[in-house]
Amino acid sequence: MSHEFRSNDEGDLTIYKHPAELLQNLIRFDTTNPPGNEAECVNYINGLLKRAGFETIILAKDPNRPNLITRIKGQGSAPPLLFYGHVDVVTTASQDWTYPPFEAKETDGFIWGRGALDMKCGIAMMVAAFIRAKAENVSPCGDMLLAILSDEEAGGDFGARYLVENHPAQFKGIRYAIGEFGGYSMYIGGKKFYPIQIAEKTACWIKATLRGPGGHGAKPIRGGSMAKLGRFLSQLDKNRLPVHITPATRRMIETISSKLPFPKGLILNKLLIPSMTGAVLKILGENAQYFEPLLHNTVNATIVRGGNKVNVIPGEITVELDGRLLPGFGPEALIAEMRQIIGNEAEFKILRHDPFSAESDMGLFETLSGILHDADSEGISVPLILPGVTDARFFSRLGIQTYGFMPMLLPAGFNFFQTIHAADERIPVEAVAFGANAVFELLKRYKA
Repeated sequence: MSHEFRSNDEGDLTIYKHPAELLQNLIRFDTTNPPGNEAECVNYINGLLKRAGFETIILAKDPNRPNLITRIKGQGSAPPLLFYGHVDVVTTASQDWTYPPFEAKETDGFIWGRGALDMKCGIAMMVAAFIRAKAENVSPCGDMLLAILSDEEAGGDFGARYLVENHPAQFKGIRYAIGEFGGYSMYIGGKKFYPIQIAEKTACWIKATLRGPGGHGAKPIRGGSMAKLGRFLSQLDKNRLPVHITPATRRMIETISSKLPFPKGLILNKLLIPSMTGAVLKILGENAQYFEPLLHNTVNATIVRGGNKVNVIPGEITVELDGRLLPGFGPEALIAEMRQIIGNEAEFKILRHDPFSAESDMGLFETLSGILHDADSEGISVPLILPGVTDARFFSRLGIQTYGFMPMLLPAGFNFFQTIHAADERIPVEAVAFGANAVFELLKRYKA
């Protein structure tokens, strides 16, 4: 594999002054997961850190899928603070890109490439901030740990999960961590908000099995597994699962609605009345995408298997479902909610569920909010439950609370979540520097 690095990254420790160029260098490593093969990318970061004077540790379940840990020694007046992120990315298969996804082309004020948002930009911000802190002799209140991880996009078994289960001593004494996502600007009703992630939904993968009479394809059959599949998918498509108002979502919606002019604020606040939630989501139009997954457990059919011959009616079909649970809910609750919609025709089996066990005490929120306000006084910080899942669920097992904080000043109209994992993933060049500066401020400002 060949990489065209910018001239100032090899042997020149001023790379921290150019976080966008660092991001480009990271994108040029094809770390598509599966298979991942993150070693070359992690080794590149390791080389940068070592030349900057850091001592590093490499821990790996598989040599091709390493994890890196380093730290800045603090004064001991505050607990350690963990910064972590992953270098693996999702596939680009079957996507039509304007520019090659691993070229990291800079044009129109954006850097284009897989991982530009998820989450090599966050890695670039953190690495740049750490090297800058070393160069400027910053002495933080507590130890600052940086963990570069593999395998987040395929379950974390070679990354965060491996470290938490096999090397928990590396994270002793840590209460708070910084990870993905959050800190990006979004625009609602003409106002700019910065959602800071304080919790996230948990993934719950389920297999549904539908059975019915099978036989020869020439024989008319009613009520077979295919018909049941059609009804099953149709009902899931037509019906939302019940509304649930969690404390974090309530605080987010109340804060946003209080900053919007009448009647926009009044309408938005009606989301918190379950009997009105569905109607308000229709009124919100495109803005509904920010709120709908925060108000419901969700489930999407992603894989269907059944039948192996065109002239044989299958007696069994399986559907794999990607469920996402709000804090406080488990797999049994999701299955019960689905049964309210689709009845008892399906048999369910839980394939995987990684619970989230550390609730946020909001102890770091004001510090993060203050950093964003100083960087952009027009922005309003609000708490966020992330609709997706991250490695935070594994670190929560150690009692570590993760705040999603990858600060990005994005232009109005830029759809953050629709760009992640999609073709033409990209990030404004200036947003990378904005985030690196914000992370550096956190290194300096963090206190007990």
